[in-house]
Amino acid sequence: MILLIDIGNTNTVIGVINQDDVETSWRIETVKHKTEDEYLVLIQGLFALEGLDPEDIEDSIVSSVVPELNEPYRTLLRKLCGKEPLFLGPGVKSGMPILLDNPREVGADRIANGVAAYDYCKGACLVIDFGTATTFDVVSAKGQYLGGAICPGPRMSVEALGRMTSKLHVVEIEKPANVIGKNTTDSIKSGIFYGYLGEIEGLIKRISEELGEKPQVIATGGLAEMFASSTELIHGVDKNLTLKGLKIIYERNRR
Repeated sequence: MILLIDIGNTNTVIGVINQDDVETSWRIETVKHKTEDEYLVLIQGLFALEGLDPEDIEDSIVSSVVPELNEPYRTLLRKLCGKEPLFLGPGVKSGMPILLDNPREVGADRIANGVAAYDYCKGACLVIDFGTATTFDVVSAKGQYLGGAICPGPRMSVEALGRMTSKLHVVEIEKPANVIGKNTTDSIKSGIFYGYLGEIEGLIKRISEELGEKPQVIATGGLAEMFASSTELIHGVDKNLTLKGLKIIYERNRR
């Protein structure tokens, strides 16, 4: 059993693979001040809920965009696996050429997403990851990571609106019944949802034009299903896309 961990700014996704596929996964809140022992107890509890035995974990791979948690996770994974975990970063073979000005700048989760999407599509593809920030990752038909775009995620926009205005408040992110809101709450919901949907569709179209072809568009992340169901420009949703990319990269390195 291989343990897969994707540490994001808002959520951490943890999964396990047995043989060839992601067997189960969990999404937990990312808390920077937790210790390795606290995360160890949490992981053991998640395993117990699914009837899994932590002693069956043979190895692990991690992608992280939260440097403060790298060492706590490194320590707890040594305890769980009895060996050094594989952290996705410089020196790790992704099998995907990264055509950026500085390849070291790209987030580990974005590389994992690109690897998984290309493995599935076998052609040009675009991954939209709905996280704290929403990232757009473009992979060419030849399997090259070309770059992409980064914009504030919906939750970040809602929180900024509530924090920086006196009479507007934080609302739940959901698809409103109407675009034209009849009260302040519905107006905010409409602006966030439909404004963000327009941004997504606009970026997909502009990326496709610059790429010179229409890529397969795959969404992942916490809000992926909500937005994907409201546009024909997103072709599929895979909540475990990052974990699948980690699995592929693990196999390219450990074997």
